[in-house]
Amino acid sequence: MPADLIHLVRHGEVHNPDRILYGRLPGYHLSELGHRMADLAAASLADRPLTALYASPLQRAQESAQPWVDRYKLDIVTEERIIEPHNWFEGGRLRFPQVLGQPRAWPHLINPLKPSWGEAYVSIEARMLAAVDEAWSAADGGEIVMVSHQLPIVVVARSVKKMRLAHDPRNRRCTLSSITTLARDGDVFVEVDYQEPAGDLLAASIDLGAV
Repeated sequence: MPADLIHLVRHGEVHNPDRILYGRLPGYHLSELGHRMADLAAASLADRPLTALYASPLQRAQESAQPWVDRYKLDIVTEERIIEPHNWFEGGRLRFPQVLGQPRAWPHLINPLKPSWGEAYVSIEARMLAAVDEAWSAADGGEIVMVSHQLPIVVVARSVKKMRLAHDPRNRRCTLSSITTLARDGDVFVEVDYQEPAGDLLAASIDLGAV
């Protein structure tokens, strides 16, 4: 029996005192605040019939999945397809619009609709939806949690709403430890809920990891 709902959960705040665009770089773990955020996300679904838990292989996603293990005794299934996209800015401190003044960055800014600085939106869409679809099909009923990253979740949300995938990164609706919930409607997925369980902690957080 397929899943009833799929909850796409973003990881909590990352320990990043140097304010690096960390992307897929190893060694970026949750901050103390990030652990609190992840626990709030898990607690927000305490009354749900959760049957499976997936997480990106990156440390911050694995740590954000741990409260679901502790609370619901679910094993983490590491899913490579829900990982953060690669991008050229990874490891630096470049920011928009300041990056426009860096000549070495110009070749990577030529097509923001793709985007030219990293993995194409259509590629992210394809791998994310394939992972979601397989998890939905493999479920033994109930509901699924998939712990991923901001851009992959945003791309899925825009895709199921038939919105253009290209967008302004500064205007994304996917805060730390937020939960975007999908249901199946015939042959397609639709968004049925969005919540921010860690909303009260966001003002004290730093969120600089994505492009």
